Amino acid sequence: MAGEWREARIAEVAEKVAMGPFGSSIKIETFVPSGVPVISGQHLHGSKVDDRVGFNFVSEDHADRLKNANVQRGDVIFTHAGNIGQVAFIPESSHFERYVISQRQFYMRCDRTKILPEFVVAYFKTPEGQHQLLANTSQVGVPSIAQPVTYLRTIEIPLPPLADQRAIAYILGTLDDKIALNRQMNETLEAIARALFKSWFVDFDPVRARAEGRDPGLPKSLANRFPARLVDSELGAIPEGWEIGPLDCVLVLQRGFDLPATKRISGAYPVLAASGPSGTHNKFMVRGPGVTTGRSGVLGKVYYVHEDFWPLNTSLWVKEFRHSMPAYASHLLRGLDFESFNAGSAVPTLNRNHVHNLPTLLPPMSLIAAFEGVATACLKRQKHIDDQSHTLATLRDTLLPKLIAGELCIKKAERVFKEGA
Repeated sequence: MAGEWREARIAEVAEKVAMGPFGSSIKIETFVPSGVPVISGQHLHGSKVDDRVGFNFVSEDHADRLKNANVQRGDVIFTHAGNIGQVAFIPESSHFERYVISQRQFYMRCDRTKILPEFVVAYFKTPEGQHQLLANTSQVGVPSIAQPVTYLRTIEIPLPPLADQRAIAYILGTLDDKIALNRQMNETLEAIARALFKSWFVDFDPVRARAEGRDPGLPKSLANRFPARLVDSELGAIPEGWEIGPLDCVLVLQRGFDLPATKRISGAYPVLAASGPSGTHNKFMVRGPGVTTGRSGVLGKVYYVHEDFWPLNTSLWVKEFRHSMPAYASHLLRGLDFESFNAGSAVPTLNRNHVHNLPTLLPPMSLIAAFEGVATACLKRQKHIDDQSHTLATLRDTLLPKLIAGELCIKKAERVFKEGA
């Protein structure tokens, strides 16, 4: 199959390759509440331009003046400065018909009688495509691709027949779509648990409903666990009968453990740093499920950990759940303003002793347990979906270079795809 494919320069298969505007053409003062959206690097993390991420807008008139930087459905967008190597196309299902690219982007408009935008993106996602794209990179100052438009036109790309391009795009696109759908499902599950926590333990909706004689919308046995009145307290209005105590009555935070990067070898247990996973280790220290948060460098990021784990010294971990449970504790900690407890050192550092003294609401454990049941079910479902997405991503990344290089028969790939998906 690969022997039947020829290679073509981008200049042969592109209707247009053009740069984004000069930096002075798009500034904060040119943004308006609505109009033509501006694509930037944050929209290019996947294979398709991500419309779910918020946009800045310029007026229709301003976009008209930047005509050469206007892009449309089917255009392939690249980043030439900063996060170089990013590439995505605007799908036919995009929210907008017209966009403007930022000064750090450039684009290719495909001649679709010769090449599909999905195939172009797939190629530049392969190791070979990334090597080609970044071969003309300058590392002085901000990483950038030198003469990006001129250089892109010279790059040679495999050119299968359109039927093969469509088949390859279908296989890879379906995997990407499934991964994106999984991500949306997990965001929904997270939102459900977050909304329930806020309703019960921040806004006290069931209490307010009962106080006003309304149906709280809960099973009667559960609704009756909430009081029917709010009373004043040092934290403001709280449910009658609920107590207040320092945070260390609810949970105890403990500094993580040292583990040099050289010892973060492949193993069964994740290493949790302030900013998230930082490798794995073959010995565990803390039994999961557990909760960690940033102590040094990054403050306030909270992670629920399903399995046994090693909390790194830049993190704090919940050593003891005194009047809480793991899922409840993770939501409680996410609501705290950790920046206000910065010890004031050059590197942001959390003073846990100050946090432990923070006045905290203590709802009845029966309600915490009821919330835990719902939140834990959401978390387990999220974990299952994450594992599935990891499998799909591995399958996609395995198939991608072989399909683009013509090393794998498309019909065979379709069978592998169906079995894996």
